[in-house]
Amino acid sequence: METSLSMMEETTQADLVHAAPAAQAEGSYYRWVLLAVVWAAFLMSYVDRIAWSSVAAPVGHSLGLSVSMLGAFVTAFYVGYVLANIAGGIMTDVLGGRAMLTLALVPLGVFTFSFGFTQTLWAGMVIQFAMGMAAGADYSAGMKIIAAWFRKDRGRAMGLYTTATSLAVVLTNATVPTLSEWFGWPNAFRLLGGITLACALAAWTVLRDAPSGEPPLARIKAADVLALLKSRSLVLLAIAGGGGLWATVGFGAWGNALMTKQYGISPVAAGSIVACFGIGAVIAKPVLGWLSDVYNGARKTISILCLAAFAVMLFVFGQCFTVTQFYLLAPLLGAVAFGYTPVLMAQVSDASGRNSAGAGAGLTNAIWQSGSAVSPLVVGYFYQQTHSFSIALLTLAVGPVVGVAALLFLPGRPSK
Repeated sequence: METSLSMMEETTQADLVHAAPAAQAEGSYYRWVLLAVVWAAFLMSYVDRIAWSSVAAPVGHSLGLSVSMLGAFVTAFYVGYVLANIAGGIMTDVLGGRAMLTLALVPLGVFTFSFGFTQTLWAGMVIQFAMGMAAGADYSAGMKIIAAWFRKDRGRAMGLYTTATSLAVVLTNATVPTLSEWFGWPNAFRLLGGITLACALAAWTVLRDAPSGEPPLARIKAADVLALLKSRSLVLLAIAGGGGLWATVGFGAWGNALMTKQYGISPVAAGSIVACFGIGAVIAKPVLGWLSDVYNGARKTISILCLAAFAVMLFVFGQCFTVTQFYLLAPLLGAVAFGYTPVLMAQVSDASGRNSAGAGAGLTNAIWQSGSAVSPLVVGYFYQQTHSFSIALLTLAVGPVVGVAALLFLPGRPSK
């Protein structure tokens, strides 16, 4: 089982030696332009998926949703997202990152625009499910393009790429509640849909699958997918990421509503607090990605320490009850809530190899997002039963603890 993984890792090392000159010769500046485009696409995809969370508390009442069902739209999105990741990752390796990213963004923009017409719970869940299905390939497509254009500095590229999700938290919570208050929440979603379609046009126009002069990547085969499924390292990385995102997405889905309902904090103030949460992540991701390049053998250790700190910070944040306390701790919580992601992504990319980069990303991300699909409903259930902010946060902390346990069994010793 590990033989296939070893062969993929050897291929990846060969990629670093033989393909690096071509990628660099293509123009070191152009690859950063490509990174900016896939980053912008990932940013808008994430804004679309968490926009509901930022207005769930005030808007949910107008739609007749109970407290326990405020996370239903988030869960519907992630069910579709998980299902689409598997097929989307494989199709990315067949069609290429440019085509797959465009095919993901166009329907996502249309469905996000359509969500602005939602009037019932079931209609909203159907549209959110469709949004998740549309967005399912954006992550894999971005990973595929980064793997093709970045070599020795791949960790730094991943760190910058993943700032899109944390910056999306900042932008969404800083703008969507206010736009909803001024112009109505339906118009806010229609605006997001239009911007997403603009990103699709930019992706199709600017992106290229690989530097010119490089031999085309071999199409992925069934045996390659089977090797990925049998890889012990990828299975453990999938479990670790699933545990981490259980808490990351769960907090993103419930953080605003919990502070609003438990302590009477206004939606705008709660959005500002969660925006500070995102700022901490924006800083932490590129720093940890860069460190994973400098100390390549320490990626396992960095991941373990970050997830462990995440569990501890969730417990501490759950003991807070004033706006000042939330503002002070939110950036620290955000740093550890998102900081592990580029390091895990770099490990997945290294283990998968360039030919299978899309499938490896899609398969592992499907498991990662499984926690995202379930945690909003689980947290909602426990909060409705206990009306306890701290217990809701402890429910989220279980995920990072599971992630740490999985990484402890990852082949290879942590670097000292």
